[in-house]
Amino acid sequence: MSYQLLQGKRGIIFGALNADSIAWKVAEMAFEEGATFTLTNTPVALRMGDTPKLAEKLGLPLIGADATNVDDLRNLFTQSMEQLGGKIDFVLHSIGMSPNVRKGRHYSDLDYQMLEKTLDISAISLHKMLQVARKLDAINEWGSVVALSYVAAQRTFYGYNDMADAKALLESITRSFGYIYGMERKVRINTVSQSPTITTAGSGVKGFDKLLDFAERMSPLGNATGDECATYCITLFSDLTRKVTMQNLYHDGGFSSMGMSLSALQQYEKGMECPCEKTDSQGDQHLYD
Repeated sequence: MSYQLLQGKRGIIFGALNADSIAWKVAEMAFEEGATFTLTNTPVALRMGDTPKLAEKLGLPLIGADATNVDDLRNLFTQSMEQLGGKIDFVLHSIGMSPNVRKGRHYSDLDYQMLEKTLDISAISLHKMLQVARKLDAINEWGSVVALSYVAAQRTFYGYNDMADAKALLESITRSFGYIYGMERKVRINTVSQSPTITTAGSGVKGFDKLLDFAERMSPLGNATGDECATYCITLFSDLTRKVTMQNLYHDGGFSSMGMSLSALQQYEKGMECPCEKTDSQGDQHLYD
């Protein structure tokens, strides 16, 4: 059901690689809510992914841009304003990639050149796009920028690796730039800390299937889906959240406030039961192969 929350608004959406991407779902919902926007991804992703299909389906501009390249970003914002007919009202930063995770490097044995790429792609790219947008005066007053984060920015999750450092930096940039952009031009900047979600990037994390199950058991409302995340992002783009800025907003079914749930505890207790130990009627314990 459409409420036309974004009627007349213009935007840029980064990272809609395929139908599993949260950015893809945000794009479809933003379109339903009346927005017009530019879709963008790296030239390689545009060749390998399905972003061109989405642009064709929605009849929207598609502009290739490397989010780590300032010249590309400058061209993206300039071309977007020209093709959309005015300044931008919302931006979605849905970008994250770790070469260390892809190569299976342990956190205690990181390749530092790869770490630099992780931070540049997954976090510093937000700073670059905000800096470019500010210099071009490309975002309207009361515009909204949303970046996708994860609770690993605050807590340690085995296997999430240097992406945790990137998310922590992403959230810091949100606060620091949020103050400047908010004071000057009333632009809002927030991060959404989403439940673990099955995407191309998320599935690359070691033990992701177990993490997904654990989060589901821990969350009173269950894991938030990609579609539900898209709905939340739409509200943050809309005028309904004009005074929300510099926040890391948890959209995780309550996971971030939990210590231990009954479901998780019961599953843990099952794991404590050793199948190789049995006790006879006299209470004597025997070990079996």
